[in-house]
Amino acid sequence: MDDRRFGTVDSRGHWAPNEPVSYGPLFTWPPQARALLKWFFGFPGFLLPWNLLYAVAAVLIWAFLTPSLETMRTAAPGWMLLVLARNLVLAIAVYGAWHLWLYVWRKQDTSFKYNRQWPKAGVSTFMLGSQNRENMFWTLASGVPIWTAYEVLLLWAYASGTITILSPTEHPVAFVALFFLVPFIHEVGFYFCHRLLHWPPLYRVAHALHHRNTNPGPWSGLSMHPIEHVIYFSTILLFFLFPAHPIHMINLASRLGLAPAQGHTGFDRVVVGDDKTMNTSYFAHYLHHKYFEVNYADGMVPLDKWFGSFHDGTPEAHALMKARRARRGV
Repeated sequence: MDDRRFGTVDSRGHWAPNEPVSYGPLFTWPPQARALLKWFFGFPGFLLPWNLLYAVAAVLIWAFLTPSLETMRTAAPGWMLLVLARNLVLAIAVYGAWHLWLYVWRKQDTSFKYNRQWPKAGVSTFMLGSQNRENMFWTLASGVPIWTAYEVLLLWAYASGTITILSPTEHPVAFVALFFLVPFIHEVGFYFCHRLLHWPPLYRVAHALHHRNTNPGPWSGLSMHPIEHVIYFSTILLFFLFPAHPIHMINLASRLGLAPAQGHTGFDRVVVGDDKTMNTSYFAHYLHHKYFEVNYADGMVPLDKWFGSFHDGTPEAHALMKARRARRGV
């Protein structure tokens, strides 16, 4: 598919979509009923494909890949290691599938790739001499274990009665409503954790490792310093504050653990047919990796607009960013 139908290529060979970054109609005032319905039920939209996919995945993970509540009442290493093994398999499957399709098999070559260059091997700035090997190491050796530690803590808390479990039979409306709330918890939590990580001392010690990926690929998504992993996954702890079902916690935890793959593919979309594409990456987050100090969030809630760090990908937004930098003497 010719991606020039959807975007333009600059003098450096970087592709950008014609449409600027938009947060959709949810926070538009006055409300636009038709646009809201299209955004909610459309493809891509709020439900499809990703939010519904992660909700269904959470139900399946809880039903088939999580020990019973009775087993998890005691802090025994056996069931904890099972959760770790489950998360390792999920991470390898999801990150590996994106990487194989787009970077090993190169099924669509550079169509819709923001930076037309492929990540280079033999780069001394990366551990093990490879961007991909370094990213895999930090994802699997640090990211998945810390994700698992938070999840295990919450699972034990639900099983031991430390946290009240929201019953789907006694509170069906609240149970369903929480599935719609989880994406917003993820978005807001990610924004504030991300802004904290750009505080200069934390950036130098931890977040700079993630930002080595100026030309990110799927494995870049969870490639972080352990300090950053501790901060990034801490959003899971919010489930200590209100009743929910473990399925909702797993929904958030698996989203935090797996969604960075699609958000860091380096591609705007993947070709799924002769004339069909599916959004994979977030142009907003790619711009963050390109310019570092914009677009700390990448979803539905316009937090960057509210806090003055928004970049919509247009030349006008880039000029405004350069002007702000000049005023600060950067």
